[in-house]
Amino acid sequence: MTEPAGSARTAAALTRRSLLRATGAGALAIGPLGTMAGCGIPPARRGGDGPTAPDRSADEKRVVFSNWTEYMDVSEDGERHPTLQDFTRRTGIKVAYTTDINDNVEFFGKIRPQLAAGQDTGRDLVCVTDWLAARMIRLGWARPLNPANLPHAYANLAARFRSPDWDPGRAHSYPWTGTATVIAYNAGATGGRTVDSVSQLLDDPRLAGRVALLAEMRDTVGMTLLDLGKDPAVCTDEDFDAALARLRGAVDRGQIRRFTGNDYTADLDSGDIAACLAWAGDVVQLRADNPDIKFAIPASGYLSSTDNLLVPAGARHQTNAEKLIDHYYRPPVAARLAAYINYVCPVDGVRAELARIDPSMADDPLIIPDAATAAASHAFRSLGGAEEAAYEEKFATLIGA
Repeated sequence: MTEPAGSARTAAALTRRSLLRATGAGALAIGPLGTMAGCGIPPARRGGDGPTAPDRSADEKRVVFSNWTEYMDVSEDGERHPTLQDFTRRTGIKVAYTTDINDNVEFFGKIRPQLAAGQDTGRDLVCVTDWLAARMIRLGWARPLNPANLPHAYANLAARFRSPDWDPGRAHSYPWTGTATVIAYNAGATGGRTVDSVSQLLDDPRLAGRVALLAEMRDTVGMTLLDLGKDPAVCTDEDFDAALARLRGAVDRGQIRRFTGNDYTADLDSGDIAACLAWAGDVVQLRADNPDIKFAIPASGYLSSTDNLLVPAGARHQTNAEKLIDHYYRPPVAARLAAYINYVCPVDGVRAELARIDPSMADDPLIIPDAATAAASHAFRSLGGAEEAAYEEKFATLIGA
């Protein structure tokens, strides 16, 4: 049955993205994790590269999965997660599903002591954003995955997600969802004018004081780099500084109203913000209730990122966790998840299944990118610890954080 596009599902998606982005990467450079990276403190034990902890999957038919709030399909009565129930029925493996990830930095702070000591974190599967996934892999704190347990994942992972520079060949991770950073605007607030470039956001005097940019460094700087003709995947320090200078000029002229987390959504919906950088999942939801909300993918392209499933070092049930990852790469299962959370689905073959649930979602390039949309996608390159701290500090100065 097609799910309603109303307020309950909207609130779910917006709450989840707010938690992720408002408190995510920006805190990394100035929090405990940034301090560790900046000082070059190595992990006490490289669990991902060392001996594998005994896998108790055969004897203990369970898996512990830590995820974000409102990032899983829910039954109409709000009591069950149908796709997890399907997994248990099919495999006999019970899932202890917890939504104990409030933001990346806080969550990593919870599990870092155990990982550094080579101990079990109590979790078999975690979902973290790409920059934190990269850090865990670099520290040796994510287990290499066994391809034999991932036949659907291997076969159905969309090509654009197959080999990020921080995990070539997806040896340690598979994406849960993708997130696209695009331009959103309220046509009522712009007088019907289209806003489809970062240059308009930064320079158009008709938008002065009614523009919001994101408080996530990679998204705002990355989109500005693209507008300058630079590729965020290979940007230099000089490129980064040029993008910051471009942004500084717009800030000093009063063009930018504010840098935001997810809270741009209310102001965009009301028209207090005329145009902004936005996350595609939010735009899908806002458009369902407000026909004035439009989006544009600039000719220069857009930024994409992923939330990723990893098996942390020391996990007790790695095989069971791998089977759960594989479960979500079965197109009918992936479609059910995408229909609920409305983020970019990384699974090939999901379109026909999603059309059975909601045809409009199957045709939405913000959920299933078409070839042109996928080709316009760019990722911000992986950063080393000291480099990341330096970039974040400069950006924090710009936005007044």
